[in-house]
Amino acid sequence: MKVGVVGAGVMGTGVAQCFAAAGHEVVVVDPDPAALAGGPDRVRRGLRLQALLGSAPADPDLVPDRLSWTADLGDVAGCGFVVECGPERIPVKEGLFAALDGLCAPDTVLASCTSAIPVGVLAAATTRPDRVLATHFMNPAPLKDTVEVVRGPGTSDATMARTADVLSSLGKKAIVVSDAPGFVTNRVLMLTINEAVKVVAEGTAPAATVDQVFESCFGHPMGPLRTADLIGLDTIRDTLLVLRDLLADPAYTPSPLLVELVAAGRLGRKSGRGFHDWRL
Repeated sequence: MKVGVVGAGVMGTGVAQCFAAAGHEVVVVDPDPAALAGGPDRVRRGLRLQALLGSAPADPDLVPDRLSWTADLGDVAGCGFVVECGPERIPVKEGLFAALDGLCAPDTVLASCTSAIPVGVLAAATTRPDRVLATHFMNPAPLKDTVEVVRGPGTSDATMARTADVLSSLGKKAIVVSDAPGFVTNRVLMLTINEAVKVVAEGTAPAATVDQVFESCFGHPMGPLRTADLIGLDTIRDTLLVLRDLLADPAYTPSPLLVELVAAGRLGRKSGRGFHDWRL
């Protein structure tokens, strides 16, 4: 099956790598020339990491050949399944879903990797709400075996079954949840991260200690601030803003320290520095 992935950032390239590793032909679209230029290298690094962890695909050398990179959204027209991995901003995603609806065949499933925006909001921008849902891959997508699948108000049984089959072809399990801002993962995780940032800002403990508490006391494989760095602090900020607006809850207002780090270009692992230094 030919698959489209919209967005060549960290998450988009990770999702594209998953599909290509499973044997699918993948078209990756991004209007940003820098993102497109860096995409193939991110995939190569992802494949090397999988190899180091002993989870490389059967034919890793074939993965790059199954990927094509383009700035033209129209190149997804022949895809049977499209995953949108654009910025976490409602107008941007609504525009993408409206465009994809006009470009893709009527039976194409349109999935979003949104962190917080309800499926119903995105489906309303299309004429096919029965074929719209969210496939919330976790980062790094190639190393995570589970996807949070969000069923929208109009998502059909056939679309749910087809999506489960597609994810199974990637070696991933679907956990299905109902539609709501932030779903399960980010409704809880974003508050935790935001509070962890406040703890650092207030001087209660430095970032390394905050993470150590969660890792050592609760057995979490990664503390909240390392998790934030992995996701990207700009994505954390944008997701918090979406949740604050949709839930009308000021608790989701991004901490001033988080806003300062994003403004300074300290976005986490992808930029080399966030709450931790990843350049070492």
